[in-house]
Amino acid sequence: MTNGAVGNGSRRASLPNGAGSAAVLAMGIGSLVMAAFAIIADHSSVFKRMMIFYTPTGPLSGVTTIAVVIWLVTWIALDVAWKRRDVDRKIVRVGLYLLAIGFILMFPPVGDLF
Repeated sequence: MTNGAVGNGSRRASLPNGAGSAAVLAMGIGSLVMAAFAIIADHSSVFKRMMIFYTPTGPLSGVTTIAVVIWLVTWIALDVAWKRRDVDRKIVRVGLYLLAIGFILMFPPVGDLF
């Protein structure tokens, strides 16, 4: 018995990695956009006023709203384009790098350097 295995010579069906790569890249882009907008809002009074969507939270309301919209639009667009494709694995690496950069920039000691 093979415990459910089809046979020794069978190949596993591979799924395209496009949808997953789209999600990871969009995550990195959204993270970087949020960090960049937060830094810009801290240093530009005009941009800060533009980002106030809800007065009690200040510019954070606009920064997070726009970052989430950019993340979703990017994810949907890339998912539609890459859903049934195999894309280069470097895309995932780039997405993770962007996430790391965005994450680091969100901490005040680093973000305040700009």
